Amino acid sequence: MNLRSRALAAAASALSLTFALPAFAASQVELAPAASPEAVGFDSARLKRLDDYMAKVVSDGRVAGMTTFLARHDKVVEFKTYGEASLAKGTPMAKDEIFRLYSMTKPITGVAMMILFEEGKWSLDDPITKYIPEFKNLQVMTVDESGDVSLDPANRPPTMRELMSHTAGFGYGLGEASVVDRLYRKEQVLGSTGLKQMIDRTAKIPLKFQPGTDWAYSNAVDIQGYIVEKISGEPFGQFLEEHIFKPLKMPDTAFQVAPANVGRFAAVYVGDPATGKIIEPKTLFGFPIQDYTQPALMESGGGGLTSTTMDYARFCQMILNKGELDGVRILSPASVELMDTNVIPDNVLVKSNGTSGERFNNAVGFGLDFEVVKDPRRAGLLEGKNTMSWGGAAGTWFWIDPTDDVIFVGMIQRLGDTGGDSLGDAARTLTYQALTHPEK
Repeated sequence: MNLRSRALAAAASALSLTFALPAFAASQVELAPAASPEAVGFDSARLKRLDDYMAKVVSDGRVAGMTTFLARHDKVVEFKTYGEASLAKGTPMAKDEIFRLYSMTKPITGVAMMILFEEGKWSLDDPITKYIPEFKNLQVMTVDESGDVSLDPANRPPTMRELMSHTAGFGYGLGEASVVDRLYRKEQVLGSTGLKQMIDRTAKIPLKFQPGTDWAYSNAVDIQGYIVEKISGEPFGQFLEEHIFKPLKMPDTAFQVAPANVGRFAAVYVGDPATGKIIEPKTLFGFPIQDYTQPALMESGGGGLTSTTMDYARFCQMILNKGELDGVRILSPASVELMDTNVIPDNVLVKSNGTSGERFNNAVGFGLDFEVVKDPRRAGLLEGKNTMSWGGAAGTWFWIDPTDDVIFVGMIQRLGDTGGDSLGDAARTLTYQALTHPEK
């Protein structure tokens, strides 16, 4: 299991947010279909391998249901549904089913940050203490081979660039492998009842390393949500609605599932170690599973949104189009390219990424709230150069490929390991083996 699948199986804030429900009508705005897969370079017979694989994943009981969405040149190549949205109710999976995004919220928060960047409200090398003075006295924890712990002052505050690339040194609390993450759990950072409380609790906990010297998956994107709120003067959820969701016509993307939409909110499952079957979980990362049908506690930029496959595909298409969709511009092309550029220092690329034994390298790096593939063939991948991606704790995944002009969104509903190989990795291979005429 590689970086993206392992990092994201652990992935996101389990707790969400207080958010006014969107005022606009919830009706999907479709992307236009391709005349045929062949019209945009795909071989239909080869593409069936992708469909058969995903259908077998469902029939084998690894997941209850799934949607897969593939588009090229702004045209939908295929949009498939498999299995059931709820095993208890026997509800077939629908194209407009609403899923928990968890860490697929992160790139949306990154776009919100870049909107303010384009307004001249902040710069990449600004110290984060310029916006969060609570972080002025951060310390760094060091644990030696004998287990002795020492605390030293941070050499300098983390920068905004480091905040957006998980090199600032913050922890997360998704597991208990490190002393810092255990402190995140003790202080219940993910259980905060608001963004300010999350900041105050984070400020009490040492960094994992000196800023800019390593990479560790963290609550940095929750911190970004607080910065968006503070700089803009708007509640974070309101900013997302006004500047991203409404303009992009993403009516089903929100921090709470509207009462009228509860009937199409997919259940979530986890593997039962005793039986091997999937069951509905009670907790996530040590906290009660979030009830998204109720007003939530914190607008989590790291993991709080719910969305549909089509809504998220529209977001991805905007990124692929270098910041524009249907005549509406969200970001400039240069800002999207900046998000798609590795910002991890060379000396950090060869260190552990903090979520598994695998490493970043000269082929795969991390930009601003996206993983980026710099050299896909060297990385052993079939996708195009500069492909951007991430995923979510409930197994969802996406990628945006500017070289081959492809987007893919996969939505499932299973926390943690999917009982076999990574579905996102398999989807990549099976998609690109079918792209037999990329010149089209």
